[in-house]
Amino acid sequence: MTEEDDSAGDHTDAGSLYAELVRRYNDGETIENLAERHALSYRKVRTVLLAAGVTLRPPKIPLPPTPPGLVNAYLAGRSIRQLAAIHGMSYDQTRRVLLAEGVVLRPRGRQ
Repeated sequence: MTEEDDSAGDHTDAGSLYAELVRRYNDGETIENLAERHALSYRKVRTVLLAAGVTLRPPKIPLPPTPPGLVNAYLAGRSIRQLAAIHGMSYDQTRRVLLAEGVVLRPRGRQ
C-alpha cells in the first residue's frame, strides 16, 4: 500500500495517525480541522485525543460585534442587565463582550 492509497492521510498505521492527531491538536489545530484533514469523524478524533490523555481546550464562543456605546454606558453606571435588554443580548453574552473589551466589571449588587 502506498501513502497515496492510505485513507488516513500520510500514515500507514493507526498509532502514527493517533500520534499525529495529538501533536497537531497540541500545536493548536482544532478537532474539526483534524477530522476533515484525515477523513475522520469529529467524535473519532475527540475519542483518540481523550484516550491519549490530552486535555481538550474549551470551545471558543463567538461574540457578536460590540454595540456602539455599550462600554461607555456600562462605565457611566448602567447595569449589565440593563445593557442586555437595550441591545437585545443575553446577560452572559453582554458580560462576555464587556470582558473582551477589557472592561473591569463592578462587584455584583448595589454598592
